Amino acid sequence: MSKRVLFFVGLFLAAALSISSCKESGPPSQTTANKPEETKTATGGNAAQGQDGKVVLELKLPTPIFEGTPTDISSENLDKGTGKARLPFMVPEGTNNVSQGKPVTGSDEEPIIGELEQVTDGDKEGSDGSYVELGPTRQYVQIDLEKEYNIYAILVWHYHKQARVYHDVVVQLADDPDFITNVRTVFNNDHDNSSGLGVGKDKEWIETNEGRLIDVGGAKARYVRLYSNGNTSNDLNHYVEVEVYGIAAQ
Repeated sequence: MSKRVLFFVGLFLAAALSISSCKESGPPSQTTANKPEETKTATGGNAAQGQDGKVVLELKLPTPIFEGTPTDISSENLDKGTGKARLPFMVPEGTNNVSQGKPVTGSDEEPIIGELEQVTDGDKEGSDGSYVELGPTRQYVQIDLEKEYNIYAILVWHYHKQARVYHDVVVQLADDPDFITNVRTVFNNDHDNSSGLGVGKDKEWIETNEGRLIDVGGAKARYVRLYSNGNTSNDLNHYVEVEVYGIAAQ
């Protein structure tokens, strides 16, 4: 057999072996490729596992109850938002609402409307009778969690029956009820220090039924205090509900 014939026979055999190899390996199975691992949420159900092993914080939001026509709200420090639903918030598994039913005190001991205990009573619908109204100028409400927790998130609804912005919102944690020991500020949108608690870099927001979720990062505390200083509709202060999400500290 001539060398030319042997050369072409070799090429034919090499091509045949290459085609056979491709058919055997094939593409990855669609039943296993890119399939997310599943895990429990912080309060039940299923959610995609985060890279750091955390789970999605499951939140139960109140029904939207906007009344009237939203006004054109102007603010020098306004977070205009994205117009989309809030992104999932990741927390360690076992994180729960540890503030429901816990004692509440405040700077206004005789509210204009409602009672301070409504801040943690679990009713966040925002209709008449579901909120507490405090007097004008700077006021605060304070929650005693009754023991120390590692706190990962605080969710606050001031008043979501109408589009409005609450001013000088400052959220602090402490180890004692007088806020003297180990006081930490975890949120502050008082950009001009008009409330005297320091200049904050956080943004004001327009109230909706989503509330405002504050990332606390696992800070350990027993007491939570929330300040505000009037709003774009009037000089009063309101709270529908405050939820504190954490795990009992070891």
